[in-house]
Amino acid sequence: METHIAPPLPILLVDDEINFLKSASITLRVAGFEVSTCSRSQEVLSLMVQQRFALVLLDVMMPGTPGTALLPEIVKGFPESPVIMLTAINSVETAVECMRSGAFDYLVKPVEKDRLVTSVRRAMDFVEIRNENSRLTRYLLDDRLKRPELFERIVTRNRKMSAIFQYVEAIAQTPMPVLITGETGVGKEMIARIIHDASGRGGEYVSVNIAGLDDAMISDTLFGHEKGAFTGAAAHRDGLVAKASGGTLFLDEIGDLARESQVKLLRLLEDRTYYPVGSDSVRTSSARVIVATNKDMQALRKEGVFRNDLYFRLQSHQIDIPPLRDRKEDIPLLIDTFYEQTTRDLGRTDPVAPPPELYEVLSTYSFPGNIRELKNLVFDALSRDRAGAVSVSYVKDRLDKTPVSPGPDSSAAEQFTKDNLPRWQCLPALKDAEQMLIDEALRRSSGNQTLAAQLLGMTRSALNKRLVRGRQFDSPSDDAQPPS
Repeated sequence: METHIAPPLPILLVDDEINFLKSASITLRVAGFEVSTCSRSQEVLSLMVQQRFALVLLDVMMPGTPGTALLPEIVKGFPESPVIMLTAINSVETAVECMRSGAFDYLVKPVEKDRLVTSVRRAMDFVEIRNENSRLTRYLLDDRLKRPELFERIVTRNRKMSAIFQYVEAIAQTPMPVLITGETGVGKEMIARIIHDASGRGGEYVSVNIAGLDDAMISDTLFGHEKGAFTGAAAHRDGLVAKASGGTLFLDEIGDLARESQVKLLRLLEDRTYYPVGSDSVRTSSARVIVATNKDMQALRKEGVFRNDLYFRLQSHQIDIPPLRDRKEDIPLLIDTFYEQTTRDLGRTDPVAPPPELYEVLSTYSFPGNIRELKNLVFDALSRDRAGAVSVSYVKDRLDKTPVSPGPDSSAAEQFTKDNLPRWQCLPALKDAEQMLIDEALRRSSGNQTLAAQLLGMTRSALNKRLVRGRQFDSPSDDAQPPS
């Protein structure tokens, strides 16, 4: 059985009706909240001075100091604690007065259990968002990491990655879900693990790839089942949500989640509750949920494949990891890192340094498989040479055989392929197409004509002749005659 969620601060429930105090406190405790009760309004302010509370549930009419008179003092003296007003009188004037005085919500007795819990959760979310905004502001003003050792496993000097590190530290200790997006191989799960490590959560980090799992498998894997729930269920089984109690549940490939399962995940995120397969007893989850995908979530939403409400719930925090082609400055660092790791793993006692040409060749490649592809490439190239050196010719040959799919930001040369030719409304002249290819090759090689020539499948001298010819063509001679 899972432990209930205990927010950092308790809720203060204030009412002179003892029976209501008992029933409301039981409802909130079952929902996973810690509750302190008070039946005398005169003691509220002194209690709040002695102890901090996440929020206050305050009765409007009480002997001594009425809630309407107490509300402005709480709002002024303890602005970090939202106040939800409770009353047995359905009065529009009183409700308006309370809201104008700073109340977060106004509930009329008898309050339905779901309505009470929903209002409290909304207030808690409001407090959490406000606190997160404050933390983010502090982190943005201070560009230094508080725990840089957590990020040492990620090799980078890219400014976008540095900004992501700051953001991770700012949101790590919040219970809100996190959506991590990025192409395959950019390190999404590594970021998820760092968030867990930085959160200080005492529970486990539990990871599951949900791609290819149908609704029945998802339900059993995440929520577990009771004995006899289905054929083969010979014993009770706790799911991964229970295993991640007090820790982090990481769901990879969230874009592949079946639509039936999306409803169950939404309930887990909104109410922090779930039902094991074959059970009528609700369980409460204290796991923080982090999800990742390499798919376009906006497109999935527009197509109706992914629920809008679940997407916006998951998007409480979003981290988009840039592809390696946008982090070119990291390629030399990663080559050195993977070179060192591979030589150590292969037991090489006298490793040979990477050839300088390797950096140049790999810096011109787009890496559709990102960091994972680079790591595998270095390992494969080193494994093939017993002398401990990398054959640059082998690397070039392997890169030439790697199919590259043009993305939405691809250049004109990348889009000019056999499959895309019919989409062109007007074909470029041969001279223009040749110049487009040359310009693209020079861009990819950072102006290195030798590498550009290799990308184009020609000799350096042939490329140089075309460049000279292009400059002569673009520069009119001094004795050129104007057209008649």
